[in-house]
Amino acid sequence: MLERTSTTERYARGVIAAVVAVAALVLAANAGPARAVEHGPSQRADQVQQVEHGGRS
Repeated sequence: MLERTSTTERYARGVIAAVVAVAALVLAANAGPARAVEHGPSQRADQVQQVEHGGRS
């Protein structure tokens, strides 16, 4: 049969879970976005033209 956990143990588990969650959020926030790949002007113009033609269906 399952044993009942003490109140102190439940609070300790909750605090540990909260600390782990905050640490995960801090690490994710510090990761930052990936750097964009630099393209030449000709490739950028081709991408703009594709977007403009795609919206006029």
